[in-house]
This record gives sequence, C-alpha cells and structure tokens, in this order.
Amino acid sequence: MPRQKGQLRLGAFFNPTGHHVASWRHPNAQADAGINFAHYTEIARTAERGKFDMIFLADNVGVREAHMDALSRSAQYIANFEPFTLLSAIAAMTSRIGLVCTATTSYNEPFHVARKFASLDHISGGRAGWNLVTSGQSVEAYNFGRDAHYGHAERYDRAREFAEVVVALWDSWDDDAFMRDKASGQMFDPAKMHVLNHVGKHFKVKGPLNIPRPPQGHPVIVQAGTSDDGMDVAARFAEVIFSANLTIESCQAYFQEVKSRAAEKFGRNPDHLKVMPGLSCYVGRTETEAEEKYDYQNSLMHPIVAREILSTILGGIDLSPYDFDGPLPENLPMTQGSQSHFKYVTELAKSKNLTMRQIAQVVAGARGKLVVKGTPKQIADMMEQWYVEEAADGFNVMPPTLPGGLDDFVELVIPELQRRGLFRTEYTGRTLREHLGLPRPPNRYERRTTEAAE
Repeated sequence: MPRQKGQLRLGAFFNPTGHHVASWRHPNAQADAGINFAHYTEIARTAERGKFDMIFLADNVGVREAHMDALSRSAQYIANFEPFTLLSAIAAMTSRIGLVCTATTSYNEPFHVARKFASLDHISGGRAGWNLVTSGQSVEAYNFGRDAHYGHAERYDRAREFAEVVVALWDSWDDDAFMRDKASGQMFDPAKMHVLNHVGKHFKVKGPLNIPRPPQGHPVIVQAGTSDDGMDVAARFAEVIFSANLTIESCQAYFQEVKSRAAEKFGRNPDHLKVMPGLSCYVGRTETEAEEKYDYQNSLMHPIVAREILSTILGGIDLSPYDFDGPLPENLPMTQGSQSHFKYVTELAKSKNLTMRQIAQVVAGARGKLVVKGTPKQIADMMEQWYVEEAADGFNVMPPTLPGGLDDFVELVIPELQRRGLFRTEYTGRTLREHLGLPRPPNRYERRTTEAAE
C-alpha cells in the first residue's frame, strides 16, 4: 500500500562546475569553480534559499588517472578545494543548511575524522555530516605509501572498524562535562570523560577525543554502499544513503533491502535511515526547453572525454582498442571500482543494445546517476511517485551545470514541491538532524549507566 505524502529530504550535491562532464564548457559556467570561493558561497546560499536539507561534497585524494588527452579536457576531480576546509568556510556564510563532505576510511585515521567532524559540528551549530567512503580509485593508494589499493572486502572490513571508533570517540565526553567554573577553578568533571582504549584488527586508539561532544551528539553519517559489503556498512551506520538506482523498481528493492537489514541485522529503526537517490535534472518551462538544454549540454562533450567517462564508470577499463561506435566488449573484468556502476552500465548496454558512445552520453550527465528532463510538474510528479511508492525518502540533487542548473531547480521545481506539500517552505529546526527528522543519539556511556541502574 502506498505511503502517505510526507516531506521529501533534499541534498544539493555540488560538483564544482556541475555534474555533466562538459559542464565547465557551458557559457554560464564558472570555469575555475573548483578554487573559487565566491562561486561556492553563491551556490550554497542559493541552496539555503531553496530550503535544502544539506550541501554535499564528494572528494578523492589524488588526481584521477585517465588518458591525458581526456584528462586535460576535464574539470572534475582534478583541481578543487579540500572539502572539509571549504565547508568550514561555508559554515560562516550560511546559517541553516546542513554541511556534508567526504572523508575516506582508507587513507585517514579515525581520530582525525572524528575530531574534524566534531569541530565542524561546533563551528556550524550542529550542521555537520560525514560521507563515509572507502575510496574507489587505485591511484589514491600511491599518495599514501602503498603500491596497491586495498581489496574490496578489506576496504569494507576496515571501514566497519573505522566507523565504530569514530562514533565511539564522539561520545568521549558527556554533554555537560565542561562546566568551566571560574569560581571553583574546575574546567570539567573527570567522571564525565571517557577513555576509549580501542584495540582492533586495523586500529589502536586510546582516546578521549580532545573536543567536547558535538552539538548533534554525532554528526550525521552518510553512505553510498550498494555492494553487499557496502549495504552492510550502510545498514549499520548510515543515516542517509545516496543510492545510485536508475529505475523505480530497482530503487524500491534497494529501499526495502537496506532498511530491512538495518532493522533485522542491527536492531535499528528503519525510519532513521533516509534513502536519497542521486537525481540530475534538466528543467524547462516546456518539454522542448528541457530537451534543448539537455541536447546542448551533451553537444559540448568531446568524444575523447566521452570515452574516458565511460572507462571511469567501469572502474578504469581501457576502452581505446575498441570501436567507440560499436558495442561494449563482452566479459569485461570486474575492477576494484564501483561494482554497482559496473553492473548498471553492462546491463544497460546489453538490454538496450547501445553503442559505447550512446552509453557514454547516458552516464555523462551525472556519472552513472539518474538524469531526467522535463517541466517542473513532470519532475515533481516523478519525485512524488518515488516517495509515495517507497523507492526514496528524498533525493540528492545533482545539477548538471552550476550555477544555472541549481537556479532552475530552486526557482522552478522547489515551488512545485512546496505547492504539493512535499517540501518545507521554511526551516523549522537548526541542526541537520532536525532537518532530516533524525533523533539526537544519547551518549553510549549514559545508556550503559542507565541500563546498569535498572
């Protein structure tokens, strides 16, 4: 039975110039967006004006590997701000919108990540979120003293322990540990400090964290796992999942599976896990206008870049020996990249009998996420259907170009969603947890004390 209409959750996913691989070539694009703070301030304020739940920034820790002819024609994930530093600055330029960015569990230490996100939560007044990733590019390993990237299973085994330690470190202090009493000379109550003393397979961390408990208790944890290992991490730790499903049927199946795992395997309330598929929109006041925007943006994509983006989506497989106007080669090897993207592309090619060039045009708009084009009503119809039929709790909106694609969504789609009662007209809370309808977690040591007393 379809669920009743409720409030959609919306993230604004910022790739510097937009998510289309040729977005930087658009006449209205900010070509140096990756290092232009004024640009980020503008789009952050636009998203906040649209009452989005959060801003989301992806990241990698290395210049991605690609054929130089393609790499030199690209702007994405090559030269851009470190996202944590950027969000700390954006925190001072905004007041309500949530601030989420990526930190990899493969090339960080838990103490660093716990401290940074606790700091951002304090700086922003409770608006921080951590996008937990394991890194998918082998090139990142070479910047951290390794000759090879971690294998898929090892990455997720490490990620599980990493997340356990981070969450535990956020509970290093009771909420009221720091009284800062000048008269008595007492800064904090020693009984309200908790030493972790974690010793595990991958990490040894004493603690405590050297910053008070975050305003949200724990910054919101975001994840995008779609492999079996990834879904387990998401079901156990994530409060928001950015899924990559491209049909309502596949997203319904994912929605049910990950929420069932959260409840049955980890004892979590499934309503405390928000599934938000990626969604890139070409919005027009008419269908013709939307089609024209889509066709024009695709016309800016260089063929060499098209081949490279397809190669990247497939996990770095070299496609140069093959005819780009021919079919995708059969029996391609699975790489250490995203298994969900690999499966989507190969199944799409087979089911629709597409050439590699045609597949590249499909995935160029949002790197393998869902791309739609249409009027505000048509896009709102689709979003409402996915919500009511339990395929999504909301969407991670991925503007194909910036600032134009975000401006279109805020000016045209948001009012239509508001008119239907599907989205807020004003913020009612101040923290990211409040925006998302998520509870503030109690300190684990407080829970243990209560349970012992009972």
